[in-house]
Amino acid sequence: MPSARPLRIAQIAPLAESVPPRLYGGTERVVAHLTDALVAAGHDVTLFASGDARTAARLATMRERAIRLDPAPLKSDVAAHLAMLHEVRRRAREFDVLHFHIDLLHFPLFERIASRTLTTLHGRLDLVDLAEMYRRWPQFPLISISDAQRRPLAFANWLATVHHGVPCDLLDFSPRHRGYLAFVGRISPEKRPDRAIEIARAVGLPLRIAAKVDAADATYFREVIEPLLPGGHVEFLGEIDDAGKNDLLGGAAALLFPIDWPEPFGLVMIEAMACGTPVIAWNAGSVPEIVDEGVTGSVVCTIDEAVAAVRRVDAFDRARIRAVFERRFSVTTMSNRYLDLYARVGRTAPSPGHVAPADDRALDVDGALRA
Repeated sequence: MPSARPLRIAQIAPLAESVPPRLYGGTERVVAHLTDALVAAGHDVTLFASGDARTAARLATMRERAIRLDPAPLKSDVAAHLAMLHEVRRRAREFDVLHFHIDLLHFPLFERIASRTLTTLHGRLDLVDLAEMYRRWPQFPLISISDAQRRPLAFANWLATVHHGVPCDLLDFSPRHRGYLAFVGRISPEKRPDRAIEIARAVGLPLRIAAKVDAADATYFREVIEPLLPGGHVEFLGEIDDAGKNDLLGGAAALLFPIDWPEPFGLVMIEAMACGTPVIAWNAGSVPEIVDEGVTGSVVCTIDEAVAAVRRVDAFDRARIRAVFERRFSVTTMSNRYLDLYARVGRTAPSPGHVAPADDRALDVDGALRA
């Protein structure tokens, strides 16, 4: 059950995107939804983020603008995040719980109060250097965003899995589609927009692609995807905002999610479900956990299976898809789950308004400063 008394919670967000992002972005969007839901539930929440955040919480501005859309030509994300961690550490005694969303960057600085932290891991965990680090700092309670995400680090200190949630009023339910397919995300080899194009052409439906192109993927876009765009059936929209996403997903006959990597979650899948739109997704990563086969979409393994699934999309009950979204993936479901976990790791903090001294001495295990 959620905590019976208001908690003092710090949410520590990445500085790459604003909270929520203006355009593409997953982690910061989830942090924004969670933070506002906790405030609405009566908790005292401080959000450590860039100054362009839009939040119901108390904002601790760590940088004037989010890094990706900052026009400054030379920037250091390492310096920005270290400065933020210094400030969080300085103020740590103000909070019952410190909830980090920045992978493991904070581990060396907060190991003495690890029991008062939660760390939600939002990315892939099969990178070669990670296992040694999670063995080095086993005291930090970790939250996975899918059970599948945990597999490369099965030994780690997992406290729970908490699936993402979206506010029920953020995206409109659409009882009817407008006869096209949608692809939303990044243009990258692991997201496989080329598969989406192949599927759409095989079934003879238009495909609308809303995606960002990172600098690292510019060559892939130019050499692999751009040559597939001409022909009248594929429209490339670039990055879109929340209003554009609402319209795009709501009008789609199905969302294509043809990934080729161990997707940790896939926020766009539940955003599509919020609109009542079925999801046709590859059997990889979190997909079998998120998509209820035959109810909210189809889990496929081949192009032929995906084509067959698209041809059946009108058999899905879009109202039922929306109902499943509200039950499994609402922001209320997510925030209540986190409140249960905060109650397990939190402690009684100093009275509101008490600020820890601004010095660099080590934090003791209970949050007190050691001489």
